[in-house]
This record gives sequence, structure tokens and C-alpha cells, in this order.
Amino acid sequence: MSVSHTIIKTVDITKVYGMGDISVSALRGINIQIQQGEFVAIMGPSGSGKSTLMHILGCLSQPTSGQYFLDGVDVSHLNKVQLAAVRNQKIGFIFQAYNLLARTTALQNVTLPLLYNRVSPGTKEEGLEKARTMLELVGLGTRMNHQPHELSGGQQQRVAIARALVNNPVMVIADEPTGNLDTRSGTEIMNLLHQLHERGTTIVMVTHDSKTAIHTQRTINLIDGMVDNITHNGMHFSRPAEEAQHEAL
Repeated sequence: MSVSHTIIKTVDITKVYGMGDISVSALRGINIQIQQGEFVAIMGPSGSGKSTLMHILGCLSQPTSGQYFLDGVDVSHLNKVQLAAVRNQKIGFIFQAYNLLARTTALQNVTLPLLYNRVSPGTKEEGLEKARTMLELVGLGTRMNHQPHELSGGQQQRVAIARALVNNPVMVIADEPTGNLDTRSGTEIMNLLHQLHERGTTIVMVTHDSKTAIHTQRTINLIDGMVDNITHNGMHFSRPAEEAQHEAL
């Protein structure tokens, strides 16, 4: 049995925008840890710093000061090219707006991260087969050749989830994954995230919605760029998400 290890560790992370009198401190000394296999929410109101923290955790930007260890490696001071390589190899992203390429099939959208994989690129056919496997995993085995405009919002988000998983990342970052979906589709996506978590996927979900955050094991609550508190949700994750949603009402 494998021993869980720390996927995310931040040490006194700060982020300051601007300079001098017009500088704004978006993050003010963030210290968090997330272990392999955890399902964690980062929650806070507008202006709390959750999006800034997500960008740093996702290697989309660098902290102004402090250290960020991703899968045991300090990535705090990598340049843009190095950060891009880390994102491709280590992180899968799920966005609120799906971010799929139009006039491109679901299968082609899922293969995109493989095109930038310089560590284990594989052949084109191997990539297509892996993408097919991911689409089947998210329940879209019969929609592989459909373009985004031919898919519902929930189906488009499933394509995005398959794309996030195709490179076997050490963690998945989900930014408001149900924000553009109706209640039924949102519940289906949360159920899918639960299933992925039960398979061992480490998931960090950014949300402003407490009813969504309660589906996770822990909620890291941010206020004014600082960790206000951490809530241990203590939920049994093999239950359908709609049951948890009912309890949250």
C-alpha cells in the first residue's frame, strides 16, 4: 500500500500587485498543506484572494515572497517556461467556462495536453487511445466525435475533466466547476468528482459556494488574503452528491 505524501505545501506565501502607494496585498502569508488523495475546497468571498491562490497553486503565476512546494519540489521561483512544463506534467485544470476549442471534437480537445508533453509524448495513436479511455471514464464514450456546440454544458464539462486527467497529473484544480451549470448537471459533475476522488485523484476545488464546498473533505476559508479557518466537513464520500446537497440546504 502506497504512503500518502504532501502534494501542496505553501510557506508564508504572499502576493502583492502594484508598487509603492498603489500596491495591493492579495495574499498575506498563506500556509497550507494538501495531501495526496485529498479533496479540498478553497472558499472565500470576492476579494478574499482565492483566485490569486489558485493561480499560484496552478503554477500560472509566482508568489511575491514565500515558498510553494508542489509534489515535493520548490516551484516558487521558476521562470515562465519552467512553470508551463510543470503545469503540463503535474496539474490538470477544470474551468468554469470549460475552455474547449470550438469546431474541434471532444476527442481532439482531450488530446491537447498530450501535444505539449515533452516528458513522455508517446505516439499519436497512443494519445488518441488514452483520450478515448478518459472520455469513457467520464461517460462520454458515445460523444467522442461531437464538437462542443453539439454537447450540453454538463457534457462539455465532462470533456474538460477528461482533458484534465489525460496526462495523469498529481492533482486536479477545479475552478468553480459547476458555476455555469444547472442544478441537475452540477450535481452530476459533483458526483463525477467524487468518483474520481474515490479512485485516488487529488482535487483542489475553488468555489464561493458553501453548498458546493461541503462536498469536500476540508474547506480552507480565506478572508482578506489570509486563511481565516479550515473546516473539516467529515462527509462520507461514497454517497451520491445529491444527498450531501440536501443536507447542505
